[in-house]
Amino acid sequence: MISVQEYRGHIRNWEALCERLGIDTSLSREEREPLILVKAYETWGYEMADHMHGMFAFALWDDKEKKLFCLRDHFGTKPFYYYETQDGQLLFGTTIGKILEQPGFVKQLNEEMLQLYLSFTYVAGENTFFRGVKKLMPGHYLVWQDGRLQIERYFTPQFHPDEERSLNEWADEIHQTLLEIMPEVKDKDEVAESFLSGGVDSSYVLAVSDVEMSDSCGYEEERFDESKLAKKTAEILGRKNSRCLITPEQYFDIVPYVMYHMEQPLGDASAIAFAIACRETAKHTKLCYSGEGADEFFGGYNIYRNAEKYGENLSQFYVGNTNIMKEEEKKTILKKYDPDVLPLEVVNYIYEETQGLDPLTKMSDVDIQIWLEGDIYLNVDKMSHAAGLEIRMPLTDRRIFDIAARIPAKYKVDEEQNKIALRTAAAKVLPEEIAFRKKLGFIVPIRIWMADERYNQDVKDKFRSSVAEQFFHVDEINKILEDYLQGNSDNWRKVWTIYTFLVWYEEYFVKR
Repeated sequence: MISVQEYRGHIRNWEALCERLGIDTSLSREEREPLILVKAYETWGYEMADHMHGMFAFALWDDKEKKLFCLRDHFGTKPFYYYETQDGQLLFGTTIGKILEQPGFVKQLNEEMLQLYLSFTYVAGENTFFRGVKKLMPGHYLVWQDGRLQIERYFTPQFHPDEERSLNEWADEIHQTLLEIMPEVKDKDEVAESFLSGGVDSSYVLAVSDVEMSDSCGYEEERFDESKLAKKTAEILGRKNSRCLITPEQYFDIVPYVMYHMEQPLGDASAIAFAIACRETAKHTKLCYSGEGADEFFGGYNIYRNAEKYGENLSQFYVGNTNIMKEEEKKTILKKYDPDVLPLEVVNYIYEETQGLDPLTKMSDVDIQIWLEGDIYLNVDKMSHAAGLEIRMPLTDRRIFDIAARIPAKYKVDEEQNKIALRTAAAKVLPEEIAFRKKLGFIVPIRIWMADERYNQDVKDKFRSSVAEQFFHVDEINKILEDYLQGNSDNWRKVWTIYTFLVWYEEYFVKR
């Protein structure tokens, strides 16, 4: 007998799977999805994910063979963790919190992760800040039997650029595929809303959905506020828009909540705003769409425009979307520094997999495998879950990636524009002014707020705390803080990354 021990996610192609596996399609989602997992495992075994589309992480117990089978989806949209105890047991779950609660777990800090965190600003790779707790990485499955652990990779991003097709042909395929996917993203009796920024990704998702209400967040600071653009987009599409105004007081107050529910420190300042947006949106819906995934698949970041200039040098420095502290600076501020713990070691295997491919593809693949999993998807999953909100991301679908993996670099970025093919597809349902609007990103006025004496007292306190003294040369990190307060706004990311680690550490190792 096969039983579901753990499951988190949403299976998009459930109707096709039910028909193929002999499952009653009239069953509720709560009834059918565990059945799909069991029947798919019985039918396809370890290759079951090849037949599934969606966002999922799960654990199945095979009582006959006394075997545990755990799997995480292709891109890691849902988390999964495991831990081997000293007496030979395996603890596992879709949250670290579940592992912490179980007998046999010994809570210890994995301090070498701090050294990596100060560069990445998130927890990159399979290790975590809890010693012995590991992530099951995207596209991998785990088998535990007779006290032996086996981990295998079932999905590796493959890129095969096709130079023969035109831009319009690529745009047609993207658009048609997304139209086919959207009916799968929710059941007919479900009602969803959709997060909406001023950018093309969320606008495109909204345009091809049947959503009536969109949700945006904004700030009083005009230059950081995309909510007016979002409202205009909603009006053009004939949809309603709900705006959440985020204040600096609200932002700083919620940081401990975010770091606790994130379970790992995360130095992405937009995560705090996203947590507020999730809590506000959850007041009037339990299901929401979001537009993550397209930037990495289709070449959305401005740094990608430099790919050709970087050329073969990429593998010597590019570790993903963020790399805020170099090794010399970390040596200066950390009390413990290991010269063998380097960010490049986390991503070297990706460069080996992409040998012979163009520089843009190499950059994208690093971000698809490391940044998306460690930052973007972690943030979406943890903050929505904490708020009691379910978020589904149509653009993360493997069928969308399969198109992106065949599009040549010239239809992703050029000197003037990014996400060229995706924007061309979006222009089929959006005005060109929206489809080709310059990328702003989910920006936050943190670099202004944190320099304001009204809001930064906790930052200053943390930088002088006994916790800071455990890990840092306090005088050195306060030089960085002071330099920022004196007007070097470029230092705000370094300050924020140190601060978020200190807040997280207090939540898990001081208060609890």
